[in-house]
Amino acid sequence: MSKYGLLLLISIFIFSCETTTKKDTSDESSSEFEIAFERSGGDSTSTYEEVIKFYEFLSDKDDRISMEEVYETDSGKPLHLVKFTPKDLEENSLKLLINNGIHPGESDGIDATMLLFKDLSNGDWSLPNDVVLHAIPIYNIGGALNRNSHSRTNQSGPSEYGFRGNAKNYDLNRDFMKSDTKNSKAFYSIFHEVNPDVFVDTHVSNGADYQYTLTHLFTQHNKLGGQLGKQLENQFIPEVESQLKEKEWEITPYVNVFNESPTKGFTQFNDSPRYSSGYTTLWNTLGLMIETHMLKPYPKRVEGTFEMLKTLVEVSHVQKSSIQKAREHNFQQFSKAKVYPLNFQVDSSSHSRFNFLGYELESSTSEITKLPRIKFRKDKPYEKEVSYYNQFKATDSVSIPKAYIIPKQWSHVIELLKWNGIDYERFAKDTLVEIEEYRIVDFKTRSSAYEGHYLHSETKVSSKILEKQYSQGDVVVKVDQPGLRYIIETLEPVAVDSFFNWNFFDSILQQKEGFSPYVFEDLALTIFEKNPELKAEFEEKQKKDAEFARNWYAQLNWIHKHSKHYESAHLTYPIVRVLN
Repeated sequence: MSKYGLLLLISIFIFSCETTTKKDTSDESSSEFEIAFERSGGDSTSTYEEVIKFYEFLSDKDDRISMEEVYETDSGKPLHLVKFTPKDLEENSLKLLINNGIHPGESDGIDATMLLFKDLSNGDWSLPNDVVLHAIPIYNIGGALNRNSHSRTNQSGPSEYGFRGNAKNYDLNRDFMKSDTKNSKAFYSIFHEVNPDVFVDTHVSNGADYQYTLTHLFTQHNKLGGQLGKQLENQFIPEVESQLKEKEWEITPYVNVFNESPTKGFTQFNDSPRYSSGYTTLWNTLGLMIETHMLKPYPKRVEGTFEMLKTLVEVSHVQKSSIQKAREHNFQQFSKAKVYPLNFQVDSSSHSRFNFLGYELESSTSEITKLPRIKFRKDKPYEKEVSYYNQFKATDSVSIPKAYIIPKQWSHVIELLKWNGIDYERFAKDTLVEIEEYRIVDFKTRSSAYEGHYLHSETKVSSKILEKQYSQGDVVVKVDQPGLRYIIETLEPVAVDSFFNWNFFDSILQQKEGFSPYVFEDLALTIFEKNPELKAEFEEKQKKDAEFARNWYAQLNWIHKHSKHYESAHLTYPIVRVLN
């Protein structure tokens, strides 16, 4: 049993070495700083203030550990980045970034990372000389400050924890593309400063019940693409699973089912770019989420996260060269590609099989609703072979242009490109350019709010080539740069997490000018007189479309939209593509 596993059996009650005034600690080791998890015997997690004091203590005591403030968050407090650098650091080191507390009620990673840094400082565990470890102690600071003991309704510990929403009540793990929060902008600063080879986000899972404490949610390998996707699927994941098994930690892919039995099989979670690991994929970073199970004891969950983090470091160290070469290959592959795949969905025709450790599912009648309910029988564990669907394929694609042009008035878009390190130029003078322009043909919109938006989906566009005048100061974004994937995923309206689908351009969806039917009737006759081809097309539509033929306003509106009086801005996507 590991030393942290002992916390399952005993409670350790000692006083913290923290004091209100700074004292001489030159002879102290970090082992004397007991975090709340240790002091409580695994019942508690540290407050935000305690976490920051802990890392300040370590950075004061150990010159291999540093902590810096990065920008600010919606809470008004800065985000922090902690770094452990081995003394004899080798060149071309592998960089690993841990993100904790994106949902502060899921505090396992907050405590596990503190224990990890503590062991590194004490020499109880050593970091390879070719790995630099970075960590965000708590990402959602506003949520961490909103501490309670009841919002994680079904979770087993700790006694108190933070809230899922941030200071503005956003779920930060849906904000990596739309960036409604200062937190995401602080994350951009950290992510692009570190440029991690491997990214880890720590979470706690809900859904079905099963025997595992640990599950993994790696970014989808087909979507990651190239050699890096193959490295992830064929080498990295199998080795992580194998090493954990040797340590007597069984692990399964994230169990993507709710209120039903996993024996029916399940699909890999599709982490689109709105999520942390989906966003990091756009920069060809190998990413994952650790998902412990909410019903397992808190000390066991923290210990599992701790062991998983160590295993990820060890596997990353061994596979460092191949990971870095695969990353470079991915950048080159997308840079040379002619077509970019979009909107990945599960391939239901392909699946693998593995032995799953679950609990029997019992159906009964609810005493409350008098309707059917389910219950997982922990007294009836099983090991059964299940189907796992982790092969995905793109449902859309776009040709990769040479550049995009963004009119300067769309400053919010330009600002986000800047935050993400995207290079761009501005026209020095008014310029006529041949471009490809999109028109929005169709889309669907949510009927209820989702993270501050009424998100669009299933967007369809048509396009045409034309010459268009652009003004001094309008922005040109060339795609031949490391952020190519981010550029395409945000600026192509059909992409699932595009700026269009996140409502950045909803003003173009509303027609600003209309017509008075009683006046337009006479003008329509004049339009037909000058354009007999349009009249013929109109009459053909009347013959073939009975509903259209019965609707007098639809007919006048059709004529208006086919005339010079109809505004060109309506449904015209303002960001255009330069092909040559």
